[in-house]
This record gives sequence, C-alpha cells and structure tokens, in this order.
Amino acid sequence: MAEKVLMKGNEALAEAALRAGSRFYSGYPITPQTEILEYLSWRMPEVGGFFVQAESELCGINMVFGAAAAGARAFTTSSGPGYSLKQEGISYLAGSDLPAVIIDVMRIGSALGDIFMGQGDYWQLTKGGGHGDYRNIVLAPNSVQENVDHVFLAFDLAEKYLHPVIIASDAGIGQMMEPVELPDFIDYDKTKHDSWRVKGNPTLKAEDMANVTNVYYKMSNPDFAEKIGYSDYPTYLKDKYAAIEENEQRWESYMVEDAEAVIVAYGSSSRIAKETVNIAREQGFKLGMIRPITLWPFPKKAFEECKAVKAYATVEVNILGQMKDDVEAAIKYSVPVGFVGDFFKVPDPDVIIEYVKGLL
Repeated sequence: MAEKVLMKGNEALAEAALRAGSRFYSGYPITPQTEILEYLSWRMPEVGGFFVQAESELCGINMVFGAAAAGARAFTTSSGPGYSLKQEGISYLAGSDLPAVIIDVMRIGSALGDIFMGQGDYWQLTKGGGHGDYRNIVLAPNSVQENVDHVFLAFDLAEKYLHPVIIASDAGIGQMMEPVELPDFIDYDKTKHDSWRVKGNPTLKAEDMANVTNVYYKMSNPDFAEKIGYSDYPTYLKDKYAAIEENEQRWESYMVEDAEAVIVAYGSSSRIAKETVNIAREQGFKLGMIRPITLWPFPKKAFEECKAVKAYATVEVNILGQMKDDVEAAIKYSVPVGFVGDFFKVPDPDVIIEYVKGLL
C-alpha cells in the first residue's frame, strides 16, 4: 500500500528510483540536485544497491552505460553544465539501444549559469544534444508527486524502446516540499532482458561484484550492425522514433475548449500558468493552457482540441523562448505564437495576461 509523506522533490525522486527497482546510481555533485546524491549515499546501500560518487559527469554517465548493459535499472542525475558533459555518453546509450534514466534538475544559464531555477536546457534536452542521429524521450514533471511517478514511467519507457529517457525537473520542483504518495517497492529481475543484456554467470550475486574475478559478463551484441544489420538500421531507427511520436505524447489541457488564447508551459512554469488561467477567467478573458508532459515527443495532438484559438504564447524561465518553435510547428504556423519569459523567475500572472492580450 502506498504511503504518503512530506518530502523534498529531489529526495522523493531518489526514493522513487529505488522503489522502481534501480540498484545502481553514479553521479557528481552540482547544485540544485546534490540532495539526490546525499540521499542515495546512505539509502542505496540500505536496499542492497551500489552508489558511486564519480570523479566527473563523464565517468558518471559511462558507469551508467556499463550498468545498463549488464541489465540493471541504472540512472544518473545532474544539472545544466553537468548535463552537457553527459551528452556524449547519452548519445552512446541511444546508439547502443540501452535503456537508462538521466535526470536534469535545470537551473538558469548561460554557460555555467547559476544555482537558481531555470528552464534553459530545453533545446539540449529535446533536440538530442550529443552527436549522431537520435532523439531522447523527455518527461517534464511539475510537482513532487510527478517526480515520483515519472521515475517509474521513465524506466518502463526506457526498456520498452531500449532507449535513454530524460526527466526534465528543475530547481523549483527539486527544492520544494509537498505531500507525496510513495509506491511500494517492485521486484526487478535484471536477467529478464536477454535481448539486450550482456550475458554472464547467472548465479552471480550482488556481493560478488566486489570481486572482479567472479564476474563473467561477456558483451554479445556490441553494435547495431550485428544486432540489426547495417543496411536495415536506418529503417529500424525511423520506425522506432515514429512509434515513440505516435504512442507516447503526453499532456494536460486546461480550459482550452472555448479558449480565445492558450498559454503553453511545463514544469514550474505550468503551476503559475494554470493560476494565470484562473485569474484571466475571473476577469472574463477566455484563456486556456496546454502543459506538455513529454517535451519529446512534443504533444502535437494536444493542439487539435483548440478550435477557436487566435494566439498562443509559451511561458518559460529563459530569455529565448526555446519551446516556441515546437508550438509553431504543432499548429502548422496557423496563428501567431508569442513568448513571455524571464531569466530569473516565472513571469507574474498579470504580466502574462497583459502580454497575451497584446498578441490578440
């Protein structure tokens, strides 16, 4: 039976990963996600798992690569510039058809940025970021409860599509405390995925991992050429991403049926955006909201519900309006799309309402 507790977003996320069956974590400290490492440093050994504070983000993501190849539910976390350093490893996970979960607790940029909440990582999260021909599934929670729920979903999607899955949290969600229901622990059998897991000694116990002489794992599917066939690989990739786009779009719609204008927001911004809709409605202004829950695949289907909309605006904590292009493409450039944002915080509701009325 699920238990309800008051938890900080970062710690709830870490606990959820353990309950989802993860027994391997490697990462490196960076604000505002360091509580995840602090929590796992004592909690992961309690459940019989392996916690590694790596010497860098590069080491952290490549350790996840190895653990994922061994069949473990492995994950890592970072923020901003730390996530940037992981991207080569993420692209290798994608190229090797290995499931793993990577969590980016976003902060403000540019470059090293600062430790405050931000949403400046949208482009590098949703457009691939590393080298090669790939995309990542990206989930965007907007509450501590969704931090928990999305961890379970992320591991399931990663194994469904044999692909890395990103959770795009942010400092606001990571640092806030809310009541949360924690699901029961699941029993995860790392030997069940023989289609992609490296083969080895089936009697290997966790305590044997400390003794490398007892490890007999052998990589049996080293690259896509052996698994699929070199000439068939482009078709395999196209079909894989087409299936993700068709089947995994997730979103929340709020008062869009009769809306004259719609704001689009995710994560912390969506919490203010929903309140903005309530305030606008009290003023007699027919405003609605779409909250993408998957940043990729972007929920294009959500916009089919919007029949009378004359303008859209994205609400983001950045200065370039990074989600605006995706909204324009989703509506096929049929009406104006604007952007209202701030480098340091979510814009106030009255600022959002005034901007959208200006668009109209």
